[in-house]
Parts: sequence; structure tokens; C-alpha cells
Amino acid sequence: MTTPPPAPLPEEKSVLLRCLQVQLLECAELKARAQALLDEHHYLGGVQAVGEQLHYAVTDQAGGWVAVLIFAAAAKHLQARDHWIGWSDEQRRRRLALVANNVRFLLLPDRTVPNLGSAVLARVLDRLSGDWQQRYGHPILVVETFVDPQRFRGTVYQASGWSELGRTQGHGRTRRDYYQAHDRPKALFARELCRNARRSLQAEHLKPALACVEQKVPARTSLKLAELQSLREHFLSVPDYRGRIGIYPVSTLLSIIACAHLADAPSGQKDLAAFAARLSQKQRRALGVRRQGNDYPSPSQPTFSRLYTEVGAAQVEQALLAHQRQVRGAPPPAELVALDGKQPKHSGGQNVVTAVTVPSLHYLGSTVVAEKTNEIPAARDLFPRLELTGRLVSLDALHTQTHTARELVLEHGADYLFTVKGNQPGVRTAAAAQLPPFAPRQATPSP
Repeated sequence: MTTPPPAPLPEEKSVLLRCLQVQLLECAELKARAQALLDEHHYLGGVQAVGEQLHYAVTDQAGGWVAVLIFAAAAKHLQARDHWIGWSDEQRRRRLALVANNVRFLLLPDRTVPNLGSAVLARVLDRLSGDWQQRYGHPILVVETFVDPQRFRGTVYQASGWSELGRTQGHGRTRRDYYQAHDRPKALFARELCRNARRSLQAEHLKPALACVEQKVPARTSLKLAELQSLREHFLSVPDYRGRIGIYPVSTLLSIIACAHLADAPSGQKDLAAFAARLSQKQRRALGVRRQGNDYPSPSQPTFSRLYTEVGAAQVEQALLAHQRQVRGAPPPAELVALDGKQPKHSGGQNVVTAVTVPSLHYLGSTVVAEKTNEIPAARDLFPRLELTGRLVSLDALHTQTHTARELVLEHGADYLFTVKGNQPGVRTAAAAQLPPFAPRQATPSP
């Protein structure tokens, strides 16, 4: 393509710095022009970036190009960067889209003046996060780049507030997830684009404006192979409902469901099949998938559907309680036992009453509310399966009944904490007559 001739540089060099304009390159023709300039003048040539990316040209007062910059996806594994940010491996996997890599930065020959590099970089970074938000629906919090120390010192980046984090290990990606040693370690530079960016990336939960990034990343298990094997052992006690066990024993399928739950993945049958497909061959083998040919295949949606229909819920619950006891220990004996009914996602409209300890949230048991009934008989059916002697049990106002209270105290040796609402005037009046009002705390007179 034909490149228009550049206008002559102004006699006063500072005029160029004051008149710089940033242009986001969106059409294929302008991107091709940028690649041609990189091929001609950049020591690495052009770049075929994949995934989320933005191309920029910086122009002088006459519209002539003086610089080309390309930002793309961040490197997957950088020990110095990950230590600098302070996030975990799983956080990095799910939040890496909030980091961008300046994969190319070119100042065009014969168009440079002192301080042009830092001026160009500052103007582009001022708008990078907003442009990324508009294009991809999320901002950029941190930028990174590599500098070849055999050619450059990274002075432009240092002058723009970037920090040198260390050297890479001298490996480059030659194809997907495959890295080859090239014996030319690069200097790694990084910079926060907003205040407390690193704190946001290492936080337990992302801010709501950033949460969409994690939602786009498929959930996966972070358990080690030995932990997967240990998890499956707890489900070996659940009897198989089939006369002939095929590729996927019940213990394997239940272990996959447990892994999906621990990874906060959706638990519908279709979602479980997708989650299982993302497990590696080694992970499936550790979970007990039986070999078929040279592979350990992943179970399909109908396989999980049949499991949900046929497996015994009581045996699964005992296996879950045993696993919880191994991982977390016994539930604290002095904590409140809270029972509550909810309609879980993917439950097909079924309501489930669950008992947990508060505040530690140890799971104690659950039961499905039968059709044409409510939570009251379901909660009473759950009482005998719980260790309630000497415990304080809390239920909401629906359960504030003499029958439930008597059963807790006389049959299970527990105390109760019930809520009384305005639609129970008799109970409310009786409670008000027996309980003295709370007197305001008296201020201690000063000596």
C-alpha cells in the first residue's frame, strides 16, 4: 500500500510533543499499514496477535504517523509479574484478561525528537483502559512489556513510570501452550493503570465492574491429582445403581460433581458435561474414569442425568459429610444450627431444607420438600439425622409452632430460636408478656 509522505518536523521540536494525537486503528487498511511499518523498521517485525488487542498510531499536527503501538493479551506465566501482583495461580487464570502486553512499540525513524517516546506512551496509556472497556466490555488494570537488554535499556518505560520486575527465563511460545528456549532472556516491565490495581487483582472477590472477566473464563478444578484420588475414595461407599459398571463408576461421577461445586461451576447436567470435558487425561484417570483405547473419555450429559435419577441421596450425603470431616474437622459443638429452605439452581423447582452451623457454615444435612407440602414436615424429618443435643437451633417464622418447639426440646434435647412476625398475633402477645423489654444501657457516671 502507498504511504503518504510525512510532513517536515517543526523547527521547534517541543511543538511536536504538544500536538501529538492518538488514533485507534480499527479498519483493516490502517492495521495493514501499521504492520508494514513494523516489518520495515522494528527489529522483531510485525506481530500476528490473537484474542483481545488494540492497535494505535500516534500522529503529529499534520496527521503524519510518528509511532505505532500494539497491545494484546498478557503472557500466561510470568513468575516476576505474578509475584509483583500477588495473585494466586487460579486468580491469574481467571483475571489475566485485566492485564495487557505492549507487544510492539515503534518510533518511526527520522520522525523522533527528544522525549517523544515517553510522550507517546503516556498519551496512549491515558486512553488504553477506556478503549478496551468500549471494545471488550472490561478495562485494563495493568500493562506489561518485554525489553531485549542486549538492544535496549527500557529507558522510555522507566521514564513513563513502569517498574522493571526482573528477567524472563529465556523461553518463547512457538505454538499453543508450547514454549521453546531461545537463550535470550528479556527484561520485564509493568505498570498499574489505576490506583490499587494490584490490590484489586489479588482480592478474594473482584469488584462488580470487573466480575464479567471471570464469568467468561470456564471453571476448572484446582485440586492436585492426589487430592482428586482422595476425594473419590470418599464416594466409593456409595453403591452403584447399575448391574454392570461401565467407563464411569458412580464414585467417579460424584467426584466430578464435587469438583465442579468446589470450583464454583454451574451444576446442570449440560454444564457438568462441559466441566468434565475440560479435565485433563491425568485428572480423569485420578478420578477413576476407566480407560477406553488410549484415552480416558469424559462423561456426557445423559450420563449425569441418569446419575441424578438413580443414585441414593442418603449415601451421597454421608460421603460428603465424611469428606468435610477430613478437610475441615468436626463441626464446632457450641455453634448455632440454622435450618433454612431454598430452591437451588438447576433443581427443577424443588425446594431443599438445609442445616448448617453458624458462623463456620459446616454442612450438616439436607432434605427435599415433598410435593404438596411445605418446609415444616421436611425440617422435622431432618431433625433425627442431626446431632442436636445441647445445641441451639434456629428456624424462620414459618416454623414457629408448638409442635416443632416441643419436638426439638423433648425428643432431641435442643433449645430453639424462633422468629415471631405480625401474622402470628397470639404467639407475639404471649411472647411479649413473658419476656421483659430490654432496658437501655445506663451510662456510667463520671467520677
